[in-house]
Amino acid sequence: MDKNLYPIEGKIEFNKVDFYYPDTGIHALKNISFILQPGEALAIIGTTGSGKSTIANLILRMYDVTGGQIKIDNRPLTDFGLESLRSQLGYVPQDVFLFSDTIYNNIGFGLKEPDEDKIIQSAKDADVYSNIMDFPNEFNTRIGERGITLSGGQKQRVSIARAIVREPKILILDDALSAVDTKTENTILNSMKKIMEGRTSIIISHRVSSAKLANTIIVLSDGEIIEKGTHESLMKDGGAYRELYEKQMQADQEVDSGESEYIS
Repeated sequence: MDKNLYPIEGKIEFNKVDFYYPDTGIHALKNISFILQPGEALAIIGTTGSGKSTIANLILRMYDVTGGQIKIDNRPLTDFGLESLRSQLGYVPQDVFLFSDTIYNNIGFGLKEPDEDKIIQSAKDADVYSNIMDFPNEFNTRIGERGITLSGGQKQRVSIARAIVREPKILILDDALSAVDTKTENTILNSMKKIMEGRTSIIISHRVSSAKLANTIIVLSDGEIIEKGTHESLMKDGGAYRELYEKQMQADQEVDSGESEYIS
């Protein structure tokens, strides 16, 4: 079978993966192992520089591993042609890039041929459809210098719609909600529950609030897995995850309190 034609079901396996960035020599990942079954969701939590985004880069084959192996559906990742692999992955980056074009064309960018039904459905699934329909030109509204400037939350939801319009089996959110406020984040997370159904999902974040959608959580520090479990088990263990969770919840409460005082 031609390697460009392997259909993906969604199992992901990292087996003792090591990675050094070739340009800097930085040892970004050290002995990373996990297995994600089709349809499951994994949250990867860690501070800046812990190696979170490197995992996404390796799955997308922006780089290949230095040591160990990555498999999808029990097949080495390197067996997949790049075009075939990436066409079956949905990727939402931290820094959203939208073209100076219509919202319709921005969402449909990943399709080989425009499909109005799919574009509309993906906008609904990403919870941005009503926002789009409120614009005078609806889906024909142009984004960019001569168009309407979208809010941070709207940009992220358009980016999510673009990622899912091709109906990928694997969805990767790489710190995709870091630029939005807590209220917008919660709104997007609620819509993500439906989007993730039937898809293998990897949620990469420095915010623990995003981890609530995952079956399993791993905590990275300096390229190594230091904790692994569910939200409940990690909170019970009282380690790095719980410490990070409590700090962020306290910070969110202080922000909410400050906003309330400002409003009153």
